[in-house]
Amino acid sequence: MGMTVVEKILARASGRGAVKAGDVVEPAVDLAMSHENAALVINQFLEIYSGTGREPAIWDPSKVAIIFDHRVPAESAKTAGNQKKIREFVSRYAISKFHDIRGDTGGICHQILPESGYVRPGAVVVGTDSHTTSHGALGAFAFGIGATEMASVWALGTALNVEVPGTILVEVEGEFGPYVGPKDLILHLIGLISAQGANFKVIEFHGRTIRAMSTSGRLVLCNMSVEAGATAGIVPADEETDRYLRDEAGVESVQEHVTADPGASYSRVISIDVSSLVPQVACPHAVDNVRSVREVAGTSVQQIVIGSCTNGRLDDLEVAAGILRGKKVARGTRMLVFPASGRIYAEALRKGFIADFMNSGAVVMNPGCGPCLGVHEGALGDNETALSTTNRNFKGRMGNPSASVYLCSPAVAAASALEGVITDPTEGRN
Repeated sequence: MGMTVVEKILARASGRGAVKAGDVVEPAVDLAMSHENAALVINQFLEIYSGTGREPAIWDPSKVAIIFDHRVPAESAKTAGNQKKIREFVSRYAISKFHDIRGDTGGICHQILPESGYVRPGAVVVGTDSHTTSHGALGAFAFGIGATEMASVWALGTALNVEVPGTILVEVEGEFGPYVGPKDLILHLIGLISAQGANFKVIEFHGRTIRAMSTSGRLVLCNMSVEAGATAGIVPADEETDRYLRDEAGVESVQEHVTADPGASYSRVISIDVSSLVPQVACPHAVDNVRSVREVAGTSVQQIVIGSCTNGRLDDLEVAAGILRGKKVARGTRMLVFPASGRIYAEALRKGFIADFMNSGAVVMNPGCGPCLGVHEGALGDNETALSTTNRNFKGRMGNPSASVYLCSPAVAAASALEGVITDPTEGRN
């Protein structure tokens, strides 16, 4: 029987001729990523060697990446202390893939990895962040692990006791309508199968619509695959993957593509035609509580957020800036914009998008995770409502369990900012 993309990746990384769903393997890791929670990993890593008399050693420092992004700049003495601890560790162990708080090379970890060329097709990528699934957009098997697991990866170079997941095949056809795109597609899919619909599975995206989609859009799909419970999302590498790595990440080497065998076995096959898809929104307090924007249009919002590892890339900013250009954010509504990286921020500045945001009344923040997880910049007040391009809307997700969060695309966010209420961007703009 043929293998899926992920089965092929895990077979090769485990030194096996073939694997199938349910097998337990220990694949070699190609990239191990952490952010500020590397402070926890360091503690666990040093504990491994405690009492052994052996000097702690990372298996391959060139395959470890650490990016500061969740609390930048540091919002407290505790965070600053942890960041200092990590800097000292990075220096001691010569970790070159370290991205500190900088305007030129800083940003959100799930943007820094692809734009820096750290992720390659067929790689096994692990990260101490659930949205490590993002990197499946480049044809890698990428999944989140805990601090203790990461400590063992640092020491051994392998991921321990990984069960080969089954795969859900999602075939996407059709052309997106105006102001409809990847965020609407993934919200629709999550609403269709539920937040547990892909538990312990991989979502493998195929179809003409996917092949025509930019890497930025593919990152959106894989980023939010975890919100359906998936272990990973993956788009098999193709010509677009090669173009992105060559033209945007500066990778000169030829990439080997991993594709599914014709006889691969899938747990489920889902077909979606996006031609009739309309703008979607995930309503409080669950990502699978999905409705069309038209169903909730008119809901008052006090804060709009554009950015995050889901929708902070240049094309996201371009769409939003185009809607806002020459207009003003509604009174009583505040708008925060978080570019995903310093490189994106600089390009958005060069193209005039930053000026468009500021002239409209939006506040442009430094690249970082911002209010997404509720610990830094942009927390909500009691009974306030936010409309955000981020990836989660659980109670308290943006810092206040008494507030409500709706999730949407950059187009919906920008159109709604102008009105102060949730607004369908397709109405009057086609």
